[in-house]
Amino acid sequence: MADPGVGAATLVEAPRPEEPRPARGATRIDGAGLGVSRALGFVAPALLLIGIFLIFPALWTIYIGLTDYQLTGPASVAPAVVGLGNYLEALADPLFGNALWLSVLFVLGSAVIGQNVLGFALAWTLRSAGPGLRRTVEALVLLSWILPGVVVAYLWVAVLSRDGGTLNAMLNTPGVAWLIQYPMTCLIVFNIWRGTAFSMMLYGSALAAVPPSQIETARMVGASRLQTVRDVVFPHIRGHVLTNTLLISLWTFNDFTPFLLTAGGPNHQSETLPVFIYQQAIGGEGNGRLGYASAISLLLLLANLVLALVYLGVLRRRRA
Repeated sequence: MADPGVGAATLVEAPRPEEPRPARGATRIDGAGLGVSRALGFVAPALLLIGIFLIFPALWTIYIGLTDYQLTGPASVAPAVVGLGNYLEALADPLFGNALWLSVLFVLGSAVIGQNVLGFALAWTLRSAGPGLRRTVEALVLLSWILPGVVVAYLWVAVLSRDGGTLNAMLNTPGVAWLIQYPMTCLIVFNIWRGTAFSMMLYGSALAAVPPSQIETARMVGASRLQTVRDVVFPHIRGHVLTNTLLISLWTFNDFTPFLLTAGGPNHQSETLPVFIYQQAIGGEGNGRLGYASAISLLLLLANLVLALVYLGVLRRRRA
């Protein structure tokens, strides 16, 4: 009778010999069968465009933010290095603080609350609507999103105009200057109307992944709609909520469209940070102070970075 130990030993797979390493100086081959030099040749045009249109402008902005560079005058030819002077001036400038506060208010009102809530409400309502109604509402909402910002802004100027505006005609309030008396309210409502389509589409795709059986079970046990959304739906789409909030917050924080409606007025009451930067650099209020405007642009970039880091921190805690 054969020894079982010997048979078991024969079943053990012999170790595979190590693959020979390529000699030094030999061409390395990647998974696609290309050498490193060929792969770099393919990506070189993209890297060149990134360097020209992203990296170089960013480095140039950081540099001129440390100088008193101006659009015209002697400082445009020979700018002097002022170090952190522009940043210290910005932090002490009440107009900068006002622009930062208005930007935060604009983001919270129109993006974090407005677009989030309205986008989810539309997606939640349309999931149980008929195909015809759903497609009609989606088309109307998407239309506000795909139209160019300039076109949409001038349409809203016509709606909110003091003389012959559509809103005054509907409310029978002739002579009310909405963009002057309520500038930030108008901007928040305008941005909600313009940007809700993205949130609606994202939440629509997220709700499609929620198991219908769980929603039906919640209804059978007597849960209200609010309880169903809070306890059944929201745990499934929490990641989508975080992603949507981050994206629309960044877009809104950097949005320049409010300039087309109010130009930051009246008396800086709707001057968000992008509009304030434009006014300081080109608009005339800052006499072409490109160095000062560049410093504020870097502060705006840091604010965007803080938003992104907060989002990533919340996302990591959710996955932990």
